Amino acid sequence: MASSVSQQAYAEALERFTADTTSASAAQLSSVADEILSVAALLRDQPRLRRALTDPSRAGAQRADLLRSLITGKLSEVTVDTLTTLVAGRFSAPTELLDVTERLGAEALLASAQKAGNLADVEDELFRFGQIVSGNPELAVTLSDPGAPTSRRVKLVEDLLKGKAQPATLRLAEVALEGFGGRSFEGSLTRLVELTAAKRDREVAYVTVAKPLAEADEQALAAKLSDIYGREVSLKVDVDPSVIGGVSVQIGPDLYDGTILRRLNQAKQAFAK
Repeated sequence: MASSVSQQAYAEALERFTADTTSASAAQLSSVADEILSVAALLRDQPRLRRALTDPSRAGAQRADLLRSLITGKLSEVTVDTLTTLVAGRFSAPTELLDVTERLGAEALLASAQKAGNLADVEDELFRFGQIVSGNPELAVTLSDPGAPTSRRVKLVEDLLKGKAQPATLRLAEVALEGFGGRSFEGSLTRLVELTAAKRDREVAYVTVAKPLAEADEQALAAKLSDIYGREVSLKVDVDPSVIGGVSVQIGPDLYDGTILRRLNQAKQAFAK
């Protein structure tokens, strides 16, 4: 988890990025996202550079000048300004710089999708792709294997998604392959779904049912949860016959499990005592 000081550095860099891209097109935002993520890849491969850019013995302006000397003329002015603003901030550990740089790249991709008007599609496609992966153990192992060449895993993701999902979805899935924020591949996908929903000012509710919900029932459940949480809720429904019946809902740390499977397990535990 990022420290409060790195979160402040991220917030300042995001503010700079937002101010500099108010009139940018979706394509321009996507290009900036790729540039930021290319710097994240450099930081991932160069721990000495991460340490230099977070060295507390150097003033923030010095760290910003160091990064500026490396990327000016190679990347856009927006990217340079955003990332030099970032490294001028403080970090509790060098790894935090990598995490928040990745987060800025993801935010730029989401801004691109928002500008293109397909942010809701990206959210749904990321969730569905996560379901496909979790439902196929062989695929999950292959995509999650850090020992496998990244290029091979990227090619597999492209084969699965290219032409079937939004460009931002494909790029975010590739970000997940690197272990977004130090998470597993599937954990990265889940976090990216939540960030996409947050960009739409929504909470994510993971709903598990034994059989598909009728559209009216989905709408009623979403409305009830929205009333409870005080904001719109995006339902992510997983059909799992093993729960037998009822509904399980997970929102952040809150779990509401009304499935028949839970009741049966409780009964078994009671009989075992």
